[in-house]
Amino acid sequence: MLRLIKNSSIAFIVILLFISQTLSSEEGMIPLSEINKLDLKALGFQIESSDLYNPNGVSLIDAIINLSGCTASFVSPDGLILTNYHCAFNAVQAVTTEKNDYLQNGFIAMNRGEELQAKGVTARVIESYRDVSNEILSVIKPKMSFTERTKAIEKKTKNLIVETEKKFPGRRAEVAEMFIGKTYILFIYTYLKDIRLVYAPPRSIGEYGGEIDNWMWPRHTGDFTVLRAYTAKNGSFDDYSPENIPYHPKKHLQVAPEGVKEEDIVFVLGYPGTTNRHRPADFVSFEEEVRMPYMIGLYEWMINTLERMSLKNRSTEIKLAPQLKGIWNNAKRTKGQLEGLTKLKLTDKMRKNEQILQKFIDEKPDRQKKYGQLLTRIQAFYSEKRKDIASDSIFGYIRKYSILFNNAFTLYEASIERKKADTDRESLYMDRNFDKTKKNIEKDLNNYDEETDKTVFKEFLVRSAQLPDQQQITAVTQIVSGGKNGTIDAFLENAYKQTQLKDLKFVMGLFEKSTEELKLIPDPFLQFAVAFYSTFKQQKEKEKRQKGELDELLSHFIDIKKEFLGKEFIPDANSTFRLTYGHIRGYSPADAVYYRPFTTLKGLIEKNTGIEPFSVPPRLIKLFDEKNFGSFQAAGLNDIPVAMLYDTDTTGGNSGSPVLDAKGRMVGLNFDRVYQATINDYAWDKSYSRSIGLDIRFVLWFLDKFGGARYLLEEMKIEE
Repeated sequence: MLRLIKNSSIAFIVILLFISQTLSSEEGMIPLSEINKLDLKALGFQIESSDLYNPNGVSLIDAIINLSGCTASFVSPDGLILTNYHCAFNAVQAVTTEKNDYLQNGFIAMNRGEELQAKGVTARVIESYRDVSNEILSVIKPKMSFTERTKAIEKKTKNLIVETEKKFPGRRAEVAEMFIGKTYILFIYTYLKDIRLVYAPPRSIGEYGGEIDNWMWPRHTGDFTVLRAYTAKNGSFDDYSPENIPYHPKKHLQVAPEGVKEEDIVFVLGYPGTTNRHRPADFVSFEEEVRMPYMIGLYEWMINTLERMSLKNRSTEIKLAPQLKGIWNNAKRTKGQLEGLTKLKLTDKMRKNEQILQKFIDEKPDRQKKYGQLLTRIQAFYSEKRKDIASDSIFGYIRKYSILFNNAFTLYEASIERKKADTDRESLYMDRNFDKTKKNIEKDLNNYDEETDKTVFKEFLVRSAQLPDQQQITAVTQIVSGGKNGTIDAFLENAYKQTQLKDLKFVMGLFEKSTEELKLIPDPFLQFAVAFYSTFKQQKEKEKRQKGELDELLSHFIDIKKEFLGKEFIPDANSTFRLTYGHIRGYSPADAVYYRPFTTLKGLIEKNTGIEPFSVPPRLIKLFDEKNFGSFQAAGLNDIPVAMLYDTDTTGGNSGSPVLDAKGRMVGLNFDRVYQATINDYAWDKSYSRSIGLDIRFVLWFLDKFGGARYLLEEMKIEE
């Protein structure tokens, strides 16, 4: 029961119930530590909690993978992996050329010898976890500054990770902050680095509907890909080698070819990204009024630029495809979130709740002493963030979107960081990460398009030159000589003409150079990186100070919120393993509108215009006309179901998560949410929060009838 304040009114009780965020049992991303507390049988499951997670034995969790930021599942004893097409998109793009256009035509390996290396893709499977909060927080001293606090926690975290990986060679350790500034969990993962592409549908199916249908319902996107994990013959988790053998997981999921029907219970296991449901009102206000509008403007400029560049030729289109796809996705999601925040008036509701919370704080002197200024301090923190949105965004994105500048800056920063003790370095340059940092440079150069890089880099330089005086970046000021943008053009013309940082061999050779040697190299990008570095370091120090301050504020915010409610609650999602459950269920997004929970192959064909993004391969139309659905037809639909809706609680990172039935069998692949549910990251509601998954019956039918990959169904033990 909630602890109610004496003499509260009915209206106050309603508000109290709202702030508690005590929602229906189907809401919530439940962490590993809470799974054994669930009465699964009472909820409709036909399995025990130990079947989900068993630290002393084998369970479903052993079949679930963190796949380079998405989720995936083992579906055979020989390391066969099922995930979303968009999760493996970069791997498909990396092996695509104009001659072998796997994006356009799809890819199939008819035997294991034909499987292609999925460059840059890694897989992690949880082996164990433990709470290390006391160890992490033991480094906090009473009179530490906020910056010192952040640095002390970072160093302790790195030491724990390095020590753990020494004890468990070949494994990967990560520390996750569960409640900001309060609780920390150390996870140990099996770390698989040899992942190969087995099957990918044509992009016209894997991305059917494109950005028009993205985040929308009804949906008809065949968003799936098949991969396989490999290890060395001796069982070690080595990089790609032709001599490696298929990985044999402890557990693989059983696929249920009969699928599910409306109102069946389902659950999702995976690695959701981040949610912000335990943040204060000032954070949500900052998001709604400042960050989201700014980022939407930046995304729209980037989309227009990259789409224009993609029209040059097919080669450029292939190079820019991953970046453009990611920006489009972020832009539409952010727009949906902004619309949702505005429609729900979430900030106003949260401010009313916090007024009640402040009254609770002020009731007792000990509370008032500890928390009396908490909400005022939080407000001041986000007031500072509001002023810095433009400069923070430039520092956050200039390296991400300019390949040559990133090369230069990474080289220079590496020369400084690699001199330090391993756990004193920035994460990118620690021994455990440095090889991947260099591989990312190779991957980026493979997608380098000079005109695009120059256009984007110029935009960030122009935006930098327009910053307020107190936020000016010295390196940019030196170029623009008082803000004349024409000098930016002159700098860029010279820089792109003279630089050698387009040459991978040259770049890799520079990693052997000292800081002093790099300063002497007359490469315009390197010289700019050297000049940029001092301002960048100031920015990093500011970020560390702000993180230290926010950690303390949110730690107290969680404490007083728990005291107010008289209960514990689930931490926000943070890319660690979670369970969520619900039902196959439609919804009503507007008055007089109801969406049923399944779409069909018939609906997919009806959307066909012959023009992207609604261009159905002729062979698929022929298969539909023949009605050769086999055992994958849904009885109630007399058709092949394509996508399905369910009211589980998911977010980014759940892409590729298995949708499982009451028996724990795979019945679908989670790949999206409806547009109204993009607000899930801030607030969840059963009436409009719906996730979208690809029905397993479509996957199996498509692999068999269209893909010609019946051998994969046989490997999954599927009989027609």
